[in-house]
Amino acid sequence: METGLKKIIILLACNLIFSACDKFEMRGFLFSYESVDRRFEQSVKWNSENPYKEINVATDEYNIAVMADSHVGSTKNPELFLDAAVNMNATAAVMAGDLTNGHEQDYLTFYEQLSNYDDLLTFPVAGNHDLYFDGWKQFYSLFGSTTYLFTVSTPNASDLFICTDTAGGTLGRDQLEWLKKILETERHKHRYCIIFTHNNLFRIRHTTSTNPFVEELRVLMELCIKHQIDMVIAGHDHARNVVQFGNTTHITLDALTDTYKDPGYLKLTIKDEIEYEFVSL
Repeated sequence: METGLKKIIILLACNLIFSACDKFEMRGFLFSYESVDRRFEQSVKWNSENPYKEINVATDEYNIAVMADSHVGSTKNPELFLDAAVNMNATAAVMAGDLTNGHEQDYLTFYEQLSNYDDLLTFPVAGNHDLYFDGWKQFYSLFGSTTYLFTVSTPNASDLFICTDTAGGTLGRDQLEWLKKILETERHKHRYCIIFTHNNLFRIRHTTSTNPFVEELRVLMELCIKHQIDMVIAGHDHARNVVQFGNTTHITLDALTDTYKDPGYLKLTIKDEIEYEFVSL
């Protein structure tokens, strides 16, 4: 009985710590050296020096490939994903967090792999594992911002894609205000709006890491409804899932890591509607 009680106490303590890890300035492999507000500040600085991508396509239909949780390390599955993105003539490939396990060598391995696909536009987002072992410094030096947007314009429409940082389980005050402003000023100019992030808003398995804050979830749900967000695409839970909440389709991706039993990615086909397909490797 005493042992069981101790386990419960330890689990609750871990949950409290991990769910709000960005609130701490602790050192060690489980914590980021920078808070979410600090990462956002650096991302804004990078954005000011590197304008948002405005992509133009010649047809009214285009594809976007999306993956998450590659946890590089080894690189077989990420390479298969990048090959698939090229073969489908993807307008962009979005990588929704946990690209690495935070080690410097992981980042260098992944960056070297991406360099073999120079003609493919890639949009990385930070995940919680990317922050481990002081990993944010590596992410920022190689990829820059983790909070930004890009647009895709066809001959007859324009679509808005927003990438956000939930690597620590929260957007934080400053990033949330930025998101509200972007939606207020930019959403109405575009046909579709899709948000990419790492931390999935609808959890399908218990985890002690980066659990979203309830009040922030409420605000995000209201923003999705108010601004008619078409999709929110995330990773983190390592298992595909689809939830419809109001007008918004919330998609959780399979993990892409080489060690996952059923690795896969998402293919978005955007035309007069948004179609999506889970593709297993």
